Amino acid sequence: MIGMLLLLAGSRNVSANDQPAAGSAAVKIDNFVFGPQTMTVPVGTTVTWTNSDDIPHTAVSTDGVFKSKVMDTDEKFSYTFTKAGTYPYYCTIHPKMTGQIVVK
Repeated sequence: MIGMLLLLAGSRNVSANDQPAAGSAAVKIDNFVFGPQTMTVPVGTTVTWTNSDDIPHTAVSTDGVFKSKVMDTDEKFSYTFTKAGTYPYYCTIHPKMTGQIVVK
């Protein structure tokens, strides 16, 4: 038992300068809307778009950074953001559908 406590105590070496661990984030496409429309994530985060709508959609960066295929209902597209910046995107089938990922 003491060994387990020492293991747990040793794994808590976190300093104030450590960056938060990158993870994942989700964008839901539904009713012709990317939700949330703007998302802020740390560098290294993988964002996954899921088409929950009954019709096809895409998620395409206006700067050419990422481009999904046409996603049918329940299909997904993921992209990992490795650089800080603001990444606006839209649906090429429905150009009025827009969103942005802010990477810090």
